[in-house]
Amino acid sequence: MHIHVDYDERLHAVYERGRVLPPGTVAMWMDAIARNAPRRRPLTVLDLGSGTGRFSDAIAERFGGPVYGVEPSARMRSVARTAHPHAAVSYLDGRAESIPLSDASCDVAVLFLVLHHIEHVTLAVKELNRVLRPGARLCVHSGFSGQMHEHLWYRFFPRGREIDDLVFPRLDDVIDQFGEGGFAYVGLDHVDQKVAASLPAYFERFRHRSFSTLEHMSEREVKEGMAAMRAAAERAKEHDPVPVIQTADLLILERADS
Repeated sequence: MHIHVDYDERLHAVYERGRVLPPGTVAMWMDAIARNAPRRRPLTVLDLGSGTGRFSDAIAERFGGPVYGVEPSARMRSVARTAHPHAAVSYLDGRAESIPLSDASCDVAVLFLVLHHIEHVTLAVKELNRVLRPGARLCVHSGFSGQMHEHLWYRFFPRGREIDDLVFPRLDDVIDQFGEGGFAYVGLDHVDQKVAASLPAYFERFRHRSFSTLEHMSEREVKEGMAAMRAAAERAKEHDPVPVIQTADLLILERADS
């Protein structure tokens, strides 16, 4: 179910602060991509839906580049060029259905929390098939409807899981759609990522309202949820900090050789 979210309107201004991850967690994601990517180096990588570039520079460092951060939001790209500049990274105007790269030009494509924003999946699969070389890998981090992992913030926003189950696609549907477009299922990797050092640190990020799911809630729901999380964070300050760990899925697909 595609629901449009306009990142140029507000989210571009809070995304970096609200979605920042500890350096060790970014490295953990790079490890996950590396163990599923082709072994040769350097690799040309498409970071599709690159947003503010929060992974683009790390991808360039790990795989050598060039890296193409393709993002439809002009303001998100502007933040990326300031917050995550890298000599091997180019931030380009484009979207999944129209990728501004030449045929068979990339070894890996990374889609990080992008699937649910794609309006025309069939066109996107066709474009990815076009720009990826035979044998290239597609690394897709997404939630999947009906099998969402537990998120800390669900405790404070009762409709969060319900909305995510509506917004995110089903895993079997994604595998089928990409399979029809020439991508074979390789596997589903898991990353137990540390998203914050403590609940207070988690709230400090979350209060910026950078999670797109919140855009589908009423202002009353958001205010009540934020107040409940703030209160829990204040209580947590009285105890030893407990890291916030979250399991995340990384779907691996491979472009057919022919």
